[in-house]
Amino acid sequence: MRSLLIYLKDYKKESILAPLFKMLEASFELLVPLVMAAVIDVGIAGEDRAYIIRMCLVLIALGLIGLVCSITAQYFSAKAAAGFGTGVRHALFAHIQSLTFTEMDEIGSSTLITRMTSDINQTQSGVNLVLRLFLRSPFIVFGAMIMAFTVDVQAALIFVVVIPVLSVIVFGVMLITMPLYRKVQSHLDSVLLATRENLTGVRVIRAFNKEDEERERFERENQALTDAQKFVGRISGLMNPLTYIIVNGGIIALIYVGALRVDIGDLTQGEVVALINYMSQILVELVKLANLIITVTKAVACGNRIESVLKIRPDMQNGSLTWGEATERCAGHGTDKNSEEVKCSDGSHTVPPAVEFSGVSLTYRGAGAESLSDISFSVGKGETIGIIGGTGSGKSSLVNLIPRFYDADDGQIRIFGSDIRAYDIEDLRSHIGIVPQKAVLFKGTVAENLRWGNEKASDDELYEALEISQAREFVDRKEGGLDFQIEQGGRNLSGGQKQRLTIARALVRRPDILILDDSASALDYATDAALRTAIRLIKDGPTVFIVSQRASSIQYADKILVLDDGELAGAGTHEELLAVCPAYQEIYYSQFPKEAANG
Repeated sequence: MRSLLIYLKDYKKESILAPLFKMLEASFELLVPLVMAAVIDVGIAGEDRAYIIRMCLVLIALGLIGLVCSITAQYFSAKAAAGFGTGVRHALFAHIQSLTFTEMDEIGSSTLITRMTSDINQTQSGVNLVLRLFLRSPFIVFGAMIMAFTVDVQAALIFVVVIPVLSVIVFGVMLITMPLYRKVQSHLDSVLLATRENLTGVRVIRAFNKEDEERERFERENQALTDAQKFVGRISGLMNPLTYIIVNGGIIALIYVGALRVDIGDLTQGEVVALINYMSQILVELVKLANLIITVTKAVACGNRIESVLKIRPDMQNGSLTWGEATERCAGHGTDKNSEEVKCSDGSHTVPPAVEFSGVSLTYRGAGAESLSDISFSVGKGETIGIIGGTGSGKSSLVNLIPRFYDADDGQIRIFGSDIRAYDIEDLRSHIGIVPQKAVLFKGTVAENLRWGNEKASDDELYEALEISQAREFVDRKEGGLDFQIEQGGRNLSGGQKQRLTIARALVRRPDILILDDSASALDYATDAALRTAIRLIKDGPTVFIVSQRASSIQYADKILVLDDGELAGAGTHEELLAVCPAYQEIYYSQFPKEAANG
């Protein structure tokens, strides 16, 4: 939690002024019992109405000054707390964006959402209350005790006994409840996970008639959260009654001792009332302090959870090599694909492959076995590579290594002859267009979604991308065209329309490497074929990786990679693989019966 306090550095003035004005308010409040004692002992005892009126005006003045100080403190504390929350939220969001897919998979999205929302709100409330009350309450408690000594030393000894006992109760409850509140937040993570899965998978749940089971699951998670909150709430709830008992016991002792000392003439009635007022002030402030401790305990537990995420250091080191530096070695020369060794068309020097895998293996963190094993192949600039294989064969894992979403455990990946780890990650990804398996669109216009690929793209460039992706025809029919509003998650579009728009979004970037990760599965065969033809006809076209379950989608690729259980079962053209690769034959003939294929 301590490391989060750095986000208060821009609010040093507010962080000092807020408790300062609260202490000023408390100082005026501590004078009130003495004024009341003077009213009783001088004004009422002497029947001096003018004196009583003057003292009442003093009380009103103290109240007004205290109110101004309180409002000022409230303003500064709210400003500092809101700024603190904003700073932490921005820092956490930026840090999450810097995490690799490995860390994201390991932490889980549900707990990250909880920490971005609930945990930060709790810490912000904690900072607000600390700035307002953390100095005021102890100041009043110990100030009341000191003021009591100025009234009567013997009676004030009761304060010396009461305050340490109260401190033991307050801090004892805090130490017990702090780890319990951390457990409460972890249960909240589970509730959020169940809620998120239900909302995102609502159609599947209804299709399989699993509403009752999911409702029971949510109730179990919610009941676990409720039980944890009740348990810690019962312990926290002991604080108020215990403090009331002790403080009221102290008041009884004060009345008893005060009565005896008034009877012998050592104390006046007004001084006894002042002592009781001081004890009552301690009671009120300790109740506030108890509530503050509960909130601060929650805030510290939540702050530690946020801090634990911020402490995670991405295990992927960034390089400094730029795309331009890596590719300039063959600028201005075309490549000769007919050569066994890829060379410039003028034969002056060898052109490094656009993408080259050498003995690459990948194991996901926590997985029991490798997802990719000893993968080796090379791809020339502008070539189209088809990747096919059964479910779980490692197709997506392979293409996810190219934009460096994951790092290989063994082997080496080279982009234009340079190790992929040497590249600046942001610069590398800016030259790669990726269309993931799941078509994800954001709430906004068609143009806004497409400009995720290139925020400076003109309308003509957007239309060009739409034409290549075969999306122009349905976009033109939509009201507003490029200004047509897409709902959250693309709810108002069909699966094929969403896929075509995500392909257009990648093409707007004009990538040097284009990755289509099973991104045409919702397209009919004719649209799929037209899409592949349009991509092939792009001038100075990108190196294209097409991941597909359809043999027809990749059979005209320059090279086809066949994956089987994470291993490269075959590599070559369609005709070569059909002749020698059993894994490819099995896939192809399952989709095209031999009679039709031979015909």
